[in-house]
Amino acid sequence: MRRAAWQVGWVLLTAILGGNPGAASEAGLRTEQLLQADVVVYGGTSAGVIAAVQTARMGRTVVLISPESHPGGMSSAGLGFTDTGNKAVIGGLAREFYRRVQKHYETPAAWSLQNAADFSRFSPQQDAMWVFEPHVAEQVFEQMLAEAGVQVLRGERLDRSQGLLQQENRITQIQLESGLIVSGTVYIDAGYEGDLMAAAGVRYAVGREANSTYGETLNGNQPAQNTHNHRFVTDVDPFRIRGDSGSGLLPGVEAAGAGVEGAADARIQAYCFRLCMTRNPLNRIAFVKPDGFREQEYELLFRTFESGDLRVPMSPALLPNHKTDTNNNHAVSTDYIGQNYLYPEASYAEREAIVKRHRIYQQGLMWALTSHPRVPAEVRQEMSQWGLAADEFTDNGHWPRELYIRESRRMVSDYVVTEADCRRTRVPADPVGLGSYNMDSHNVRRFVGADGFVQNEGDVQVSPGGAYQISYRSIVPARGECENLLVPVCLSASHIAYGSIRMEPVFMILGQSSATAAVMSIEAGSALQDLPWSELQRQLLKDGQVLQLPVGSEPQVLLRPEDLAGIVLDDTRAVLTGNWSTSSSNRRFVGSGYRHDSDSNKGTCSAEWSFTAPQAGRWEVSLSWSAHSNRARNLSVMIRTQSISEIVQVDQTQDPNEEKLFEALSIVSLEKGQKLSVLLTNTDTDGYVILDAVRLRYVD
Repeated sequence: MRRAAWQVGWVLLTAILGGNPGAASEAGLRTEQLLQADVVVYGGTSAGVIAAVQTARMGRTVVLISPESHPGGMSSAGLGFTDTGNKAVIGGLAREFYRRVQKHYETPAAWSLQNAADFSRFSPQQDAMWVFEPHVAEQVFEQMLAEAGVQVLRGERLDRSQGLLQQENRITQIQLESGLIVSGTVYIDAGYEGDLMAAAGVRYAVGREANSTYGETLNGNQPAQNTHNHRFVTDVDPFRIRGDSGSGLLPGVEAAGAGVEGAADARIQAYCFRLCMTRNPLNRIAFVKPDGFREQEYELLFRTFESGDLRVPMSPALLPNHKTDTNNNHAVSTDYIGQNYLYPEASYAEREAIVKRHRIYQQGLMWALTSHPRVPAEVRQEMSQWGLAADEFTDNGHWPRELYIRESRRMVSDYVVTEADCRRTRVPADPVGLGSYNMDSHNVRRFVGADGFVQNEGDVQVSPGGAYQISYRSIVPARGECENLLVPVCLSASHIAYGSIRMEPVFMILGQSSATAAVMSIEAGSALQDLPWSELQRQLLKDGQVLQLPVGSEPQVLLRPEDLAGIVLDDTRAVLTGNWSTSSSNRRFVGSGYRHDSDSNKGTCSAEWSFTAPQAGRWEVSLSWSAHSNRARNLSVMIRTQSISEIVQVDQTQDPNEEKLFEALSIVSLEKGQKLSVLLTNTDTDGYVILDAVRLRYVD
């Protein structure tokens, strides 16, 4: 018989054991009080809240264990500008959350600091609202929990030294640091760190796999992807004494060079706090210099400005009531690059120290941008308009309560979601939700380039070109491992696929699907790995989840240079200047994507490929691009050798004439060992300049 959610509560162990205290040792349990429920959800993230609510709505008892006092994870800790991708694939309780946010802002009282009509992302006619203030998200999560009757244990953490009790590949109880024992039939690890998963002995990974591990192109070490906004675009000296390599490196800079493209390492995406800022003087708290401020931590920032890069290194996305969700932007910003490698496996005390260092760094950064004399006056003037929102995080000095853990442990199960899934060249037979956002990794390190200057590495921002399905097998451990545990946040995915999955709406979607599977496995008396997906599918669809790909979701055509005729030099092989952005929106391109100049900064972007002839003869030089009406019609491409210089005009609004992929520009006679270069720039171009590949093909 099902128990109502309100029946969950404290019970004496002797009562559970039929009045026989002596049975405790036989059961492996302790004689303190025990909290018992059908489903135990660990982690107060958005996924944890949704999982608990879904369990209760399905008529089962549930307890939500939240190490934080405030539920909702990053959705209520500053990440209010939702990274949605395709909004149409967000269904179920996730969409209900955003609809409830919409209902809140349809109330005039919600607009205390701004007129609703002045906020472009709000309309009374829209279905849901995807941007919101942190306290609004928290209120909505609290409402959903209260309405469902979910019991929430706040400020309780897993006792990682005691671990948990398992019998025959099943978790039977977990112990919290307070001494409380929690017992359930099924467990859901909805934390950002995967602590419960790790304690259960489930296999997991930390860091970046090599591209070769899963046949990917965007995993592992990625110095060739270094054409994004979040890089150094000017020459910045990395040494403590400028020009003196013997003086040592500035904080956060590695001595290692670019390294091997696509090689594995243990590095993870940088973390930061997502600040809720405002320019409203009635609601603004000025940034102050924190205790522990270290001048050298910001030397790269100062030198970046002094080198001529005057970009303001902030991305303040607007929220209602003149607030922001402020994210990292440009070369030196809120991401504390390279300072989080130990976090996934660290103890609680060690994690708290890492979080504290991040907080001091970011508080010091904000103060420096507003007040330090080495910051240009125009930047200080811009930044001095901003401060923390006085009506947010009022119990935490107006600072976000949680650090943005973009990536930690990732389970390794029988199905690992990879780049192939994101691009739909592999489609799982058992989807439990959809993702659609960019394959998005923030930088993981800073290194000294061959030119002696500092550079960031690890940022990848490549669109999957549409929505993709996430396998049920990726949220349950491998067969033969724990059979009553689900992992909707630290799920089984490669580093680069996780970079797309790790969006709050997807975590909510997978939280609901996990809870549904948990309840159905209880009712069937089966291991989660044995749950029939067809039955799970019916229930998920009944509850409003979206499982099917949208119409027109074709696989991306990934053309590897090594599989094409001739010698193909991808965009990653070009020497670049200026600010090129990466993309893969067009479904036909060479390699993992292509680049464009954003139709801006004309005259500052160039790309040059170099080629050495392996044999004498005539060589055909061809260019690849993805055509569109917004492309440049007047792109000049220069082909040069020691003896010739030829300029060819290219219209990138038109498809290349060879299989819509390559267009021959010229035929050049070369001696063996002779060098040829192909140079293009965005000088005076009248649209987007596309940078994809050059092909050299031997003619005769």
